[in-house]
Amino acid sequence: MSYFQGNDNRLITGGIKGEHRGKRKYELGGPFTATTVSEQFVVKKVRGRGGNFKIKVVKASFVNVALEAGKVVKAKILGVERTPANLEYARRGILTRGTLVKTELGLVRITSRPGQHGGVNGVLVQKEEMKQSDKS
Repeated sequence: MSYFQGNDNRLITGGIKGEHRGKRKYELGGPFTATTVSEQFVVKKVRGRGGNFKIKVVKASFVNVALEAGKVVKAKILGVERTPANLEYARRGILTRGTLVKTELGLVRITSRPGQHGGVNGVLVQKEEMKQSDKS
């Protein structure tokens, strides 16, 4: 099944426009890569236009977190809190850009596009408060 990303042959009113040419190879797309939270890290290599390759993250377990001081720390993903793309994605544990995930460090907002970039990067939004029992 192909994913056509060109114009359709419909008018705004619903009528059919005359077709002046067929579909082109460069107008094809691909399926959405639903990057999920898992215990393992799985990537998929896909050929892009011009023979280039795109690395897509299929399953992720860690996120590279940028801290205030410019330091980057690798943190384990504990779960998905909220996602601006779709409410169902948070329930299914799908990572997209802008998703808030719960980590060991606290809440982290995903700044990269895992299905496009081949990595999961984020910025620390809220630090995890230490419990009273941990302090003593």
